Amino acid sequence: MNLKRMCTILWIAGALAGCGRLSASETTSVPPPAPAGEDEQPAYPPTSDTVTASGQVIPLVECHPGFARGGRVAAIAVSEGAGVRQGDRLVTLEAHELEAGVARAEAALASARAELALLKAGPRPGEAEAAKASVEAAEGALAQATANRDLLSGAPRQAEREDAEARLAAAETAWMTARIDHDQLRDRDDVEDWQMEEAALQLRAAELDRAAAEAALTQVAAGAAVERRAAEGAVDEAEARRDAGQAQLALLQAAPRSEEVGTAEAAVAQAEAALETARISLHQLTLRAPCEGTVTALEISPGETVQAGQSVLTLADLRTLEVETTDLSEQDVGHVELGQMVTIHVEALQVDIRGHVVDIAPEADLLGGDVVYAVTIELDEQPAGLRWGMSVDVEIRVGER
Repeated sequence: MNLKRMCTILWIAGALAGCGRLSASETTSVPPPAPAGEDEQPAYPPTSDTVTASGQVIPLVECHPGFARGGRVAAIAVSEGAGVRQGDRLVTLEAHELEAGVARAEAALASARAELALLKAGPRPGEAEAAKASVEAAEGALAQATANRDLLSGAPRQAEREDAEARLAAAETAWMTARIDHDQLRDRDDVEDWQMEEAALQLRAAELDRAAAEAALTQVAAGAAVERRAAEGAVDEAEARRDAGQAQLALLQAAPRSEEVGTAEAAVAQAEAALETARISLHQLTLRAPCEGTVTALEISPGETVQAGQSVLTLADLRTLEVETTDLSEQDVGHVELGQMVTIHVEALQVDIRGHVVDIAPEADLLGGDVVYAVTIELDEQPAGLRWGMSVDVEIRVGER
């Protein structure tokens, strides 16, 4: 096939159906033409040998573009018969997910670049002073929290506990005394009822007083524990704030390390690569014309799902046509050489035109069991009305260039 052609075309069986072309002839001797009259000149000089075959008119450039990735057809920008220029949009696939992916990649790149810029720029004016003031405030809060904790475990709290313990001891003494008095009266025979009732009331009052003293001591102990835990928690929190402030201050005062800058730069490069990948994926959803030409066939419809590599249309440059043989036999191909002159008879137009051989297929095709080779012929002229697919008969002038 012609190396100038962008895509491989299969012509043979369908092009020959019903056309009644001549089969390839063996190499023959052609008799000299009859003498021409005074007003008539022969079209070509006489030749001794020719090779004949049938052929078809084809475009010099034909391609069947498709998508690098599959998807659902969103829009078709061309119609059959439309002329397009190289780079024109032909078909677009749905791109909602990939558009969102590009937006996310752009945001990630912007964030990575901002982090790198901040790292290289260092602290802004006033940031170190503010961090230092924050550390001083945290240290003051820690000192106050420590003093509060120490105060709760000091003399005032201890004195309160001792008072509660002394009250409990006195209440227990009074209770024991009341109990002894009550028991002694109960054992006597000359005790009046009112005396027993009075002793019982005194014992009951002593019991209640002792219970109140025990409760007061328990409350003092529990309150002290709660306050102490709260004070210790306040100290821990103040220490954490001071430590965080000191770390932030040290970070602001220190110059960025080379490994930190390298890590940030790598993050930027990774984000750039991810964005480029996302943009390429999005770009692949728009099919553009690989060359200038005419849309001769559309093979898809809006809403249809296409696969990666599937041909969606046929694009051909119909301004420059050439001829390709369809039944040149293996016996004849050995007589054909590049540059040989060719006479082409266009059946539909009933005209003869000139051309020359520009390509000989290195590989054979099969036509009804016969081995044939495709020979491409460039036209020296292109008559009006010549169209893709027209049948022709070619006569290759062996030995003539």
